Amino acid sequence: MIDPAAVPTAPVDWRGARRIIRSIFPPIDLFEDLADPADWPLLISVEGKTNPRLMETLGALDLVPPARRVGGPGASWLMAPFTHVSPDRPSRFSAGAYGVLYVARDFTTALAETVHHHGRFLAATAEPLGWTSQFREIALDVALPARDLRDEARFAAALRPDDYRESQRLGAALRAGGAEGIVYPSRRSAGGECVALFFPDLAANPVQGRHLRYHWNGARVDYVREVGGGVFRLEP
Repeated sequence: MIDPAAVPTAPVDWRGARRIIRSIFPPIDLFEDLADPADWPLLISVEGKTNPRLMETLGALDLVPPARRVGGPGASWLMAPFTHVSPDRPSRFSAGAYGVLYVARDFTTALAETVHHHGRFLAATAEPLGWTSQFREIALDVALPARDLRDEARFAAALRPDDYRESQRLGAALRAGGAEGIVYPSRRSAGGECVALFFPDLAANPVQGRHLRYHWNGARVDYVREVGGGVFRLEP
């Protein structure tokens, strides 16, 4: 087991980092339209009395401390990972009790990460061959003092490709101890780096980029198509 106190801190300041998400993820207009998050609880309460589906769309807003909430253009992409959480959707640094915003330093790494996880989902659900769900690229800036796991030999237990037990334990301990997030080497893209943010206000300036489709051949995602653009093949 890794001692959380032994994990060093390093500054992360990435401009134009990348995140790729499913295009069906519901936009939350409230986050976009109101710049002051302090107004949200009252307005949610008022609108919820006539719109019972609102809370389902917003998710669990109380999981994000009021001082850490963000509003304005693109805020939905930053808030949604923290308000839609479940033990049924664990991730590397969370067992599902709290949200994490995962961001890659570059597009190549973000693509490799999502291709891997989408491929696992398609295999588990025995999806038919062909072009699958549409994704969208989000460019954003991240800045934080991150707990640094980039020493791969030292922190190997938290960097196992498909065993998240130690990384989830460590993530929960670091977050409970006041950590803002974790920077770590990608397990899907050689030389790539990712950051796991524990709060949405650690990211800023989200801008939508390319729309993508992934092709499933029954064993893996083998092609990616940029909607309105070209198709490129992924090496196994």
